[in-house]
Amino acid sequence: MDSADATVEQLRAQCLARGTSGIQGLARFFRRLDRDGSRSLDAGELQRGLAQQGLALGEAEAQAVCRRWDRDGSGTLDLDEFLRALRPPMSQAREAVIAAAFAKLDRSGDGVVTVEDLRGVYSGRAHPKVRSGQWTEEEALRHFLDGFDSENKDGQVTLAEFQDYYSGVSASVDSDDEFVAMVTSAWRL
Repeated sequence: MDSADATVEQLRAQCLARGTSGIQGLARFFRRLDRDGSRSLDAGELQRGLAQQGLALGEAEAQAVCRRWDRDGSGTLDLDEFLRALRPPMSQAREAVIAAAFAKLDRSGDGVVTVEDLRGVYSGRAHPKVRSGQWTEEEALRHFLDGFDSENKDGQVTLAEFQDYYSGVSASVDSDDEFVAMVTSAWRL
């Protein structure tokens, strides 16, 4: 195992120790480090960020990690690809049921779930805050969607964000059958 793979394994273990929000939390953290919005980090940014997470890397190791997930040859780490590499590996059965749940939510079929997609699939009317008059049903739907959304809370959830959420859940469920049954039941697939 090379140093880039070892780094990913250490980060993955940290994420799993944080439960279902581990990958999402790390994704938010890395996006905050990406000050210029390029969706990439250079070796210095990565090194400083990982040190804040309690994982000290030498300069050569940080550069190796960046090279490993450098999509365009710019010498920077592509955040989306790196975060995908951090997700705990899932079986085809788990990936398929997550994709099926996402497809059910993505009523427009455009690859992004919005509040509008949720209407008719998820009802916010029974939410206690809607029933008490504190929230509108629209606010309940938005709050529900925010649970799967990344840090920017743009009201749009991509399949990658949905998978990030479920990667943490998946890590805490031992068998494929149990995970598939849980997701199937939750989304009435």
